[in-house]
Amino acid sequence: MAESPISVFDRLVNAGPPAPGVTRTTVDTACVLGGSIAGLLAARVLADHARQVIVVERDETGTDGRPRAGVPQDQQVHSLLPGGRLWIERWLPGFTREAQDLGAVLATPEQSLTCLDGRPQAPGAAHALLGASRPFLESRLRARVLALPNVSAVRSRATGLTYRDGAVSGVRHTTDHGEEVLAADFVVDAMGRSSRLAEWVHADGYDKPRLERLASGIHYASALFERSTQAEDLSAACALAVYSPPYPRGGTAVAAVNAIEDNKWLALLVGFGEDRPGRSVEDFRAVCEELPPVYQEAARGAAVREVVTYRQADSRRRGFSGLERFPARLVSVGDAVASFNPVYGQGMSSAALHASCLAEFLEGGPRLDRGAEEFFRLQDVVVDAAWAVSAGGDAARLDAENGVEVPEEVRQQRWALQQVIGATVVDGDVAQAFNQVSFMLRHPFTLADPHLLERAVAANGAPASGGR
Repeated sequence: MAESPISVFDRLVNAGPPAPGVTRTTVDTACVLGGSIAGLLAARVLADHARQVIVVERDETGTDGRPRAGVPQDQQVHSLLPGGRLWIERWLPGFTREAQDLGAVLATPEQSLTCLDGRPQAPGAAHALLGASRPFLESRLRARVLALPNVSAVRSRATGLTYRDGAVSGVRHTTDHGEEVLAADFVVDAMGRSSRLAEWVHADGYDKPRLERLASGIHYASALFERSTQAEDLSAACALAVYSPPYPRGGTAVAAVNAIEDNKWLALLVGFGEDRPGRSVEDFRAVCEELPPVYQEAARGAAVREVVTYRQADSRRRGFSGLERFPARLVSVGDAVASFNPVYGQGMSSAALHASCLAEFLEGGPRLDRGAEEFFRLQDVVVDAAWAVSAGGDAARLDAENGVEVPEEVRQQRWALQQVIGATVVDGDVAQAFNQVSFMLRHPFTLADPHLLERAVAANGAPASGGR
């Protein structure tokens, strides 16, 4: 009998590195295309299975926490969910403590605030959240991964692949001396949302991964403010507020604020469609005055920069499993596979679980003379889980906005989820179950437990029929 997605997901979330001193060399040279978070985590896993790992990154990178042109959204609020942070901590021990020592803020459950339409969630989040900017987190990961003795980086732009006997044999890349070929016997595509891998393999005569898009139409606006209160004295260090129509001032559907490194507040306002809240510092502050107190406190600090905006038109996923002809010794991870509505904060933690899929695949003694179907099947469990949360929420919102008549089964599923979400403000056990999913610690199927739904319905005082 096939293993359930819940048990596969649990195993991937809790996977750790091989025991110290255990040699598991599978390939000679592994090449990772892209030195962002997904690529760095893949490189960490490959370090246990390759004689050498080379990360090819086109941007100038360092460990000083500066933004990169290749990550246009990196000045927005990012969340390293507990699922991702705990995975990183196992594979790079001491990462959290090191980040704190350099200024990141580890918000205890008591310092984390989640509100639904202005009502605080019931206590149920038993996990700490690490507050830091995206460039800071990436630079800390880069420092740790590149310190491994068999991992190095090359500044270059990958332009294509070479093959031998149906398997990848090298990476074409441009340098100051022109195009060169870097020999490699295992390649990981971590080139992000704009990856050209699908076009490369298709042009080379292989099957093109399927592309699925779902409109999200979100507008991000992030502002950076000075913070006078020390981390240990903050009543709230991390906050998330989600609203239903009619939205607060400016069409704010979601707001978030994190205490981050260098004694700063990084605050975010999100609108959908035509709503673009907080496009200036003055507008941003006006919106925050209508939000919970932690937002007011943050926005009253001195502005460090102008508001930075970002728009994402759609969520995307590429299907690699089930392809009849795909190069051996080649996989994709991170946003190159699936990029979700960033409101849900799944990107970095999904990247960690993709790395976990890679670890399990390589640990299993795979046949490297054929496509990595076993890897892609594992990865589908992670992608399906994240997609169910973010794309499912977007689909429900768009259907409601456009008056779409949905099938009865889908309507019942959405009603059940809304019951669970609504109950999080009054029932700590329901809040804990929901947070386990939203933190990417458990699979969304766990929310289908009939006992959990009964408890949620009772907490909400809603009719058990799922009435209209």
